[in-house]
Amino acid sequence: MVLVVGSGAGGATLARELAIRGIDVTVIERGPCVKDSDAFLCYDEAPDVDILRTSCAGGSTLVAAGNAVRVLENTLKDYGVDITEDLHAIEAELRVGELPDTHTGRGTALIMDAAESLGLDVRKMPKFIDPDKCRPCGKCSFGCPRAAKWSARRFLDEAVEHGAVLIEETEAKNIIVRNGSVSGLKTSRGDFHDETVVLAAGAIETPRILMRAGIDAGNGLFMDTFVTVGGILEGVGFCDEVQMNALIELDGVILSPHFSTLLFPEDDRRNILGIMVKIADERSGRVEADRIVKHHTVRDISLLSGGAAIAGSILSRAGVGAGTLRSTGPRGAHPGGTASLGEVVDENLETSIEGLFVADASVLPEAPGAPPILTIMALARRLARHIVSVL
Repeated sequence: MVLVVGSGAGGATLARELAIRGIDVTVIERGPCVKDSDAFLCYDEAPDVDILRTSCAGGSTLVAAGNAVRVLENTLKDYGVDITEDLHAIEAELRVGELPDTHTGRGTALIMDAAESLGLDVRKMPKFIDPDKCRPCGKCSFGCPRAAKWSARRFLDEAVEHGAVLIEETEAKNIIVRNGSVSGLKTSRGDFHDETVVLAAGAIETPRILMRAGIDAGNGLFMDTFVTVGGILEGVGFCDEVQMNALIELDGVILSPHFSTLLFPEDDRRNILGIMVKIADERSGRVEADRIVKHHTVRDISLLSGGAAIAGSILSRAGVGAGTLRSTGPRGAHPGGTASLGEVVDENLETSIEGLFVADASVLPEAPGAPPILTIMALARRLARHIVSVL
């Protein structure tokens, strides 16, 4: 049997790949099983640093925008990890592609046209969204009401169909170690015993479990820091559009159409037009037992401010009143790096404790600056093959 802690992009993919191969799998999930449309109820509170994440079956994939971009593919090869074929397979299975023009709303079109008029390269964002099921409503980041967007719940359900056991609302406490090898897991519902344990609890909780096992983890936190720059354009209706449906890639920065009520909580949401400015921040943070510490470097601040200035120019060209432009504070979207390749895990994603592996964004050696879901899934597929080969 294999114990998998967490059921997001990494945990669900791993569980499914193992279960399909006839391996007994038990998935330990801290959160509950909820409908896709109720995923917004599972956002975690982060008093120290504003990082967007959820605790529920399927993890943060339920509240992702459905963006399907390749990240760190070549970087990982420097660590002896080749995921190219796995990325191909995942993209084919999830039917990754651009949404048709029928799913491009007025606000997104205005942003794309304005950016092009300023000489910027703009393309549609590749998505794992079924256009036949999608009815643009702006709720991607709250949980899709029509299940048009792929989420890890689908792979988790497949794993269960092939014999995997899902134990929800159960917190992983400590790794049980015997003679340098893993022998099980202590949880809020008792002990589970097995010689293979995979942590996929996310880049905040995974290092905490590792630290309690005596492993030096939690350093090097990144979070793909972003701000949303926006302003007022009367009646644009951007709030009801498919979010992040276009992509502008700059040096160290990406821009994408993004709605946020944080910009104008007092105004009619239908009048807000915004752009996300996201950077690949430096690994300047750390996860501790009871808090998260994150500082932004001079480079990070320079990238954010430069990207925000460009976003402001685009919005002004799109018709937003210049006197209404403002920005949210910095937030984190994709925490990772806290159990990095080459530091905490080897090329097989195994820790210094034999049989203890990691399969989430914790292992990424640097910030991707864009959604890492496909990369995490590819790493989990690769790990599944390795585990099967050594069982």
